[in-house]
Amino acid sequence: MLLLLAAASLDAAAAALRLAGETMGTRYSLSVRNPTLPAAELQAEIDALLEDINDAMSTWRPTSELSRLNQTADTAWIALSPALHEVLTAAATVSAQTAGAFDATVGPVVNLWGFGPQTRVPVPPPADALTAARARVGFRQLQLADAPPRARKTRPDLYVDLSAIAKGYAVDRVAGWLADRGHRDFMVEIGGEIVSRGHAEAGRPWQIGVAWPTPDSTDVERVLSLGDTALATSGDYQRYFEFEGKRYAHEIDPATGRPIEHALAAVTVLHASCMYADAYATGLLVLGPTRGPALARELGLTALFLIRDGTSFRAVTTGELAGEEAD
Repeated sequence: MLLLLAAASLDAAAAALRLAGETMGTRYSLSVRNPTLPAAELQAEIDALLEDINDAMSTWRPTSELSRLNQTADTAWIALSPALHEVLTAAATVSAQTAGAFDATVGPVVNLWGFGPQTRVPVPPPADALTAARARVGFRQLQLADAPPRARKTRPDLYVDLSAIAKGYAVDRVAGWLADRGHRDFMVEIGGEIVSRGHAEAGRPWQIGVAWPTPDSTDVERVLSLGDTALATSGDYQRYFEFEGKRYAHEIDPATGRPIEHALAAVTVLHASCMYADAYATGLLVLGPTRGPALARELGLTALFLIRDGTSFRAVTTGELAGEEAD
């Protein structure tokens, strides 16, 4: 997901322990009030947890569990760790709900356009290469089963990329780890995906500013006060390339195999699970300015859609944000 979010009031977290580091190709940060462990020990434990998640789900690590699944040409059932099985199951659920607008098997097309872990010159791919890559896309080509957790690829060259859901899962895991150790007031963020619990200080909520969806924007469209919730954002405006005067965003529509071209610039989703918020934000963004809000209302999702309108933007809200005006 793209980093659309900026802290709106860091003073509210002034009394909290603040830690930061690198993970999953981006940075993480957390603020914890009344920590139960020394800072160095707390950070070491969280770094170790995040390393375990990377070892399971990274496509940038050739030895990760997910990379081994992608590398195998076997179409037999393959045992999965509970963590990878949980994320793949959530991905399949959101894929079905969004009619494939979110699809963790879109990786071959993402890579072809130059937005994956492989290095290539960012130019539009040849039509025949795009057709071949699109044949490998389809979330129903990965079958899942429980007890024991396992997966089966129905075509040997299926490739799974969890970059649009794994960061949300990692935020949930870190939040759960903190809660299990007695922490009640904290905020965890990885690459713009967030979980908050409790309060910042003196009963004040954690607050997040949603930035306007333009590169390097520091202007806040609105401030969201967070309770015990998760939040994730997807946008089309930070990772892109230009070729012969046309802009190509990194968000790929699995239905066409091409970067999205509609007016919806960014989607922020609030949900009980950051993993699901992460995936929904991507799916709703791909669906666009009409179908995205319509599906959010159908599913009862709380979301903020920022839509290009000429040289400015307009906001559409659903769920608990419905009807709110920007600050």
